[in-house]
Amino acid sequence: MSKNQSTEDYLEAILLLSRESEFVHRVDVARKIGVSQPAVQKAVKLLQSGGYVECDGMHIYLTAKGSEYAESIYDRHCTLKNFLLSIGVNELDAEADACEIEHVLSPATYAAIKDIVNKK
Repeated sequence: MSKNQSTEDYLEAILLLSRESEFVHRVDVARKIGVSQPAVQKAVKLLQSGGYVECDGMHIYLTAKGSEYAESIYDRHCTLKNFLLSIGVNELDAEADACEIEHVLSPATYAAIKDIVNKK
């Protein structure tokens, strides 16, 4: 599975769900992302082939590789949301915009934004 917005959205969702509960189920991922369970099933197979997740039949677990990637995505999301909030964007828009922006920023632009957020 190539690193793209869909991959990142699934990994981020699995990470956040795993923080809420010991076990992550496909139905929970479907609800969190707003997709069908068959879509999650297909994505999970691709994530497994990429070495990002493992499954025991009922539960989804991030591998070390998947966890590292998911954490980096979530860090980008939080940093961007905090940046947007700091410049006066409301909470709802900052959350939605961070979800979109996190996938398209260049590493250099992200680093510059992160520097600004960390200095505040």
